[in-house]
Amino acid sequence: MSDPISRLFLGSLIADAVAMPVHWYYDTALLDRDYGEVDGYLAPKNPHAGSILWRSHYQARNELGEILHDQAQYWGQRGIHYHQFLEAGENTVNYQLAMELVRQVLENGHYDADAWLERYVDRMRTPGWHRDTYVEEYHRAFFDNLAQGNKARTCGIVDIHIGGLAHIPALFAALRVVGEEAAERIENMIREHVSLTHQGPAVDQAALALTRMLLEIEKGADVRSAIEKHGNGWIGKGKLIKLEKKEDRFIVGRKYTPACYLPESFTGSLALAWKYADDFEGGILANARCGGDNCHRGAVVGSLLGAGNSIPQKWIGGLKAREKLDPLFAIGRNEQS
Repeated sequence: MSDPISRLFLGSLIADAVAMPVHWYYDTALLDRDYGEVDGYLAPKNPHAGSILWRSHYQARNELGEILHDQAQYWGQRGIHYHQFLEAGENTVNYQLAMELVRQVLENGHYDADAWLERYVDRMRTPGWHRDTYVEEYHRAFFDNLAQGNKARTCGIVDIHIGGLAHIPALFAALRVVGEEAAERIENMIREHVSLTHQGPAVDQAALALTRMLLEIEKGADVRSAIEKHGNGWIGKGKLIKLEKKEDRFIVGRKYTPACYLPESFTGSLALAWKYADDFEGGILANARCGGDNCHRGAVVGSLLGAGNSIPQKWIGGLKAREKLDPLFAIGRNEQS
C-alpha cells in the first residue's frame, strides 16, 4: 500500500485512530493532564474530563431505529468516554463504516448508493458490529427518519459537521482501485454519497474541495499546491503562510474553532495540512493534540498528508485496521487483472 491512492485512505484511518482517545477534549489543559504529549496510539480512559455525553439522548422509536444496542446504558452518564471500549490504534465508527464502504465498492466493482445504504443500515442495526459508545447526530436523525417509515434515500438531514467528510478518502481510493478514471464522475459519486446522510451546501462544497485536492495530488502536485488551487474559497495562500508560523493550538483553538462545525473546521484542517505539508507524522499528531473534533478533521489532514508523503511504518504497524486493508485492496486489483 505504498501508492498515493492507498496512502490517502490509510492516512485518514491513522489520523482518526491517533485522535480517538483525545477526541472532543476542548480544554487542552485537561487533554495534556490526562494523556501527556500524544506521540502514538493510545487507549481511551474513563473518565473523559470533557465528556458531555450526559447531555445526549436517543430513544429508538422501534426496532427499525435501534442503533445504540448495549451502548445505550452509558448515555446520560457523566464522564463517559465516547470511545471507551476501543483499543489503542482502533478506529471510530465513522471510519469503520468507511472500511465497509471500501469493501462494498471493491466486492461489487462499482459504487452503488442504494447498495451502500442497505449495508449501512444492516451494520448499524447489528448488535456488536462496532464497540463505539457514541454515534453522531446524523446517524440518530437518519435512523429516526427510517423508523418513521421513510425510504433510506430520504433519511439524510441538513448537516454542517465535518464528520460528513469521513468517507471521502475511502470512496476515492476504492473508486480508483476498481478503475474509475473520470475525475468528474468521481466528484459526482463522492458528492452523492455524502448527500445520503449530510445534505446542504456547507458539506457539499467541502467534499468537492477535498476531492479536487486529492485529485490534484494524485496528478503529481504537492500538498500545498493542491490546497492553494482548490482551497482558495476557504483560505488564501497569504493567510496560510502567516498561520504556518503560529502554534498548532493557535491555528485550531483560537483562530479556528476546534469544534465540528463547517466552514471553520475544514479551514482549520487545511491550515494544519499546509503547515505540515511535508511531515505526515507531525501533522497527524498536531491535529490530535489540538483536541476538539480531531477525529473528523483527520479525514482532511490524514488524507492530504498521506497522499503527499510516505507514511512511517510505526503508524502502519500499530493500526488495528491494517490487517483488513491489504485483503480488501487485493479484491479490487485481482478483479482488474
